[in-house]
Amino acid sequence: MSGPSNAPARPQRFEARSILLWFQRNTIVALVLLLLLFVAIVELMKPGTVNPVWLSNTLLFAAPLGILAAGQTMVMLTGGIDLSVVSVATGSAFLMTTTALKFGNGPAVAIGLGLGLAVGAINGVGVALLGVQPLVMTLGAGLMTEGIIIVYSQRILASRSIVPDFIHAIGSDRLGGLIPLDVFLWLPIAALVVVTLGRTGFGRLLYAIGDNREACRLAGVRVWRLLLIDYIVCSVLASLAGFVLVGHTNSADLSLAATYLLPSIAAVIIGGTSIFGGRGGYSGSIVGALILTVLDGLLTLLDSPEPIKQILYGAIILSLAAAYARLTES
Repeated sequence: MSGPSNAPARPQRFEARSILLWFQRNTIVALVLLLLLFVAIVELMKPGTVNPVWLSNTLLFAAPLGILAAGQTMVMLTGGIDLSVVSVATGSAFLMTTTALKFGNGPAVAIGLGLGLAVGAINGVGVALLGVQPLVMTLGAGLMTEGIIIVYSQRILASRSIVPDFIHAIGSDRLGGLIPLDVFLWLPIAALVVVTLGRTGFGRLLYAIGDNREACRLAGVRVWRLLLIDYIVCSVLASLAGFVLVGHTNSADLSLAATYLLPSIAAVIIGGTSIFGGRGGYSGSIVGALILTVLDGLLTLLDSPEPIKQILYGAIILSLAAAYARLTES
């Protein structure tokens, strides 16, 4: 007698499982829907907020996070992590603005990028050749970079720092009053990273290293060389993100990128890249960066006190990361 009453539940369970399986095969769609949900919540909280100007501001502030997440994605695909990115971003911006007046804009930008190259090479050598754990190596390199920049700032205390006009334009100006110019820096970087990871041998080897580094070594892959390049690319992208940030503020200080470390990692994790390596991609990280930018704007809109804002921000990030991990688990 209980059979007929249970019969309708089976099609419903089957339908729910089919939907879940579809989302597992199309995880980027799940991320986009989540982004749209947050946008809808912003509009419901304060009708009229979501307009072309709001969308423009969201892209403007998402770009430096997205650029940082590009490098972080490439490193995390190999099973690593880079905790020096914010130190590099801050240091590169600070070096550029304090040397522009003396050496000119072009050399100043080269000096800023040089810091990224140097720190990336140090990280790469430590991780790839010396076998230092990536978290320890990049944390140490980041602290070292901060210390050097602090000493440098004290020595040039009386010097004048300027942000080159084209850097300020990239960080703050908009094409036609709506399209942020920093998007035109972010887009080619995003396209290059997506194509590199998805359609080149270098990208495929990064996935392979993250999946099984020892097997790659046994197969004759020069893992150390790939990791060295990977960490250098990550640091150079951090330098570029620092340039965009200093373009936003039009002045450099020693805490310029301090708040971007955890979001740069969270955007990658929310985007579906495994912290153990071998799975994920930059497309998800792009949406992850947009989600975090909208989320930050939502919490600001709620006028939450900063401690409460940080608690809510962290709790939501953890929930999103856990939910996405559950969705993508095989």
